[in-house]
Parts: sequence; structure tokens; C-alpha cells
Amino acid sequence: MNVDIVIVGAGPSGLCLAKSLSGQGLKIAVVEQQDIEAIARPVFDGREIALTQESAKTMKALGLWELIEPHAISPLRDAKILDGQSQFEMLIPHQLSHYSELGWLISNHLIRQAAYDATQSAIELNGDITLICGHKVIKVKTDTANAKVALDDGAEINAKLVVAADNRFSTTRRMMGIAADMHDFGRNMLVCCMTHDKPHNHIAWEWFDYGQTLALLPMNPDPVSARYRSSVVITVASDEAEELMKLSPEAFSKNAKERFGNRLGEMNLISSIHSYPLVSVYPKRLVSTRFATVGDAAVGMHPVTAHGFNFGLLGVEKLSKEILTAHKLGKDIGDQSLLLRYERTHRLKTKPLFMMTRLITEIYTKESPPAKLLRKALLHISDRLTPFKRSIATSLTGR
Repeated sequence: MNVDIVIVGAGPSGLCLAKSLSGQGLKIAVVEQQDIEAIARPVFDGREIALTQESAKTMKALGLWELIEPHAISPLRDAKILDGQSQFEMLIPHQLSHYSELGWLISNHLIRQAAYDATQSAIELNGDITLICGHKVIKVKTDTANAKVALDDGAEINAKLVVAADNRFSTTRRMMGIAADMHDFGRNMLVCCMTHDKPHNHIAWEWFDYGQTLALLPMNPDPVSARYRSSVVITVASDEAEELMKLSPEAFSKNAKERFGNRLGEMNLISSIHSYPLVSVYPKRLVSTRFATVGDAAVGMHPVTAHGFNFGLLGVEKLSKEILTAHKLGKDIGDQSLLLRYERTHRLKTKPLFMMTRLITEIYTKESPPAKLLRKALLHISDRLTPFKRSIATSLTGR
């Protein structure tokens, strides 16, 4: 098969890249190791994605936003940070961002569904995307003239550019000899949906407690019971996570209520619970000869800022712009100078927040007496610095 671009990975970032390039005279192949059923009908995986205002604009431009039911899009109005057992809270109000909300929350499986449906519409309209599911990429070879991708069924795809959009542990990236800095936090993140008695007022919580980190992502009311509803994130040591996964729904609900210090009243589990190891990844390089990375393959963020997919969309937007500009001018879409411009831009947008997130996480998960004093002092000082809080608010909107 001969195409212009091979995208490895049919997750949201890979499909969004394919959709953004469709209809411009390019031939695109998307290779995904999962079968078509898993891609066409993604199931609930526990994760709620916090989308910035800029990401919302990108999703609207790609035609994804309109494919998601309005009731499934929850406003994220404000954010607050808590530390330990203190009643003090640092509030990041939306007023500092010049928007009526900092962003939006949408379930990951609904974004995946919208990305697939939008891509299918592009296939029907333009006929320039080939979706190859149920096959693994076993080899990638590139040189200054072209790129070649070999699949596990013996098929080969020739292209001008290969883009890895598989995951943060990208085997495609490793095939290209690109190393990555990985940090294993030694913890697991449990995610699920719960209803509760007390209102969240559409405020997201990030609670750096002792021995655990808790997060609350405010959702619209439960469509069945009309009770207040949130996505609950509990980050604990891996062995403790395993024990929590074994609890009955009733026991887990009681446990969650106690962990949140009864600040939400009675809590009830209304979904399955999903566990994810906490590992952040940042590659040494984002591009190579006729090769680029997007999505988690480019930046595997710690979930504390919920910026993962936002960075994915940002990479899609920047890379597709470079490719389409070159294509319209009749230039080589796999040219190294093009890829290096993308790398510089994406690093500039992502590396500072990636490193800051790592620093904050390190500070607020240490529990020695000096560390606890430092945590508390930093939170109180930061709360008095309006410019600092405004910068956080602006970052959360994606501006």
C-alpha cells in the first residue's frame, strides 16, 4: 500500500489527526492493533477528560463537539486545591480567566466515540483515510527519501511520513530508537463515578492528603437519580489500590465517604472502578527522520492537571498545520525542517507545564514534618498572589 501518511494508533489523538488532514488531497492510513469493535464502540473506562477552552474550539472545528450529547458535557467552573487535613482551600475562580468556566468535562469513551464517528464521516465524504484494525506494527524504517511500515500480517505500507499516536509507552517510538524519561510514582489511580448529597458547585478538587491524593471532577446531575454526581479519583499505593478494587460497591462507597472527610455527605458508587498505574513520560525527542509523535506518545502527563488530551489536541493542531502548509506549497510533508519546527513548538508549549507538574507532585506527596510545613506555607503564600492564581486559571483554559 502506498500512502502519504501512516498514523499508528486509532485513539482520539490519532483519529483527530487523520480527520484534520482529510479532504486536502493526502492519502492517510491509520493502523490500530485493537479490533474494529473496540474502536467503533468504546466502553466506559472511568476517565473524565478536563478540556480547556482552546481544546473545545479545536474539537468544534474538527466536528467532534456536535457529536456529543449536551447533557454529557459538564462545565468546570472553578478549581480548588486542598492540603492534608486543613480546612484551608486555595480557590482558582473562573473570573481570573475571563471565561464563564475554566473548561469542560467529557467522558473519555465519548470523546473516543466522537473521534471515530467524525473520522467515519470523513472517510465517506473524502475516501482518503484507510483504517486498518486488528494488526500490529512490527517494524518501522525511514530514510531521507521515504518511510516504510511493516505489519504483523506481512503487509507493508510505504509513506512520506509516519506518526506515532499509540500511547505513552509507544512501541513505535521505541522502534525509531527514541528514548524517553519515565517516572514511576509507585502509585495507582482509581477512577469511577459517584453520586453524593452535597453540591460540588461545578468546582474541581485536587486534594493532596496524607497517604493519598484525591480529586473530584464535577459532572452534571445523575440522569437516573438527579443527585449530584462527580468523577472521583483516588491515588494510593499500588497494593492499597488492589484492596480497594476488591471492595463491594457499598463498602467502597463508605470508604470513599470517609476518605473525603464526609465533605460530600453520603457517597454512592454508580459505575465500574478502573485502575491505572501512575507513570509520566517525556521522550528525548519528538521527531526523527520522516517520523513524528503526537498525543501520549509525545507527552505522557501526570493526571493532576488533566492536560493529557489537551496536549494531544495541541500537537494535532500544530503538526497538521505544518503538514498542510507544506502540501499546499508542493513541498515535502516529511521534510526534517518541518518536523523540527513542530518539535520546537510542541516542546515550548508542553515541557514547562510537564516539569512544573512533576515538581508540584513531588512537593505535595512528601510527608515528612518539614515537607508538611513547606506544603502548607506554599499554599497560603500562593493564595495571596493573584497574578500567580491568574496564571493557573489561564493555563487551565488553554490560553
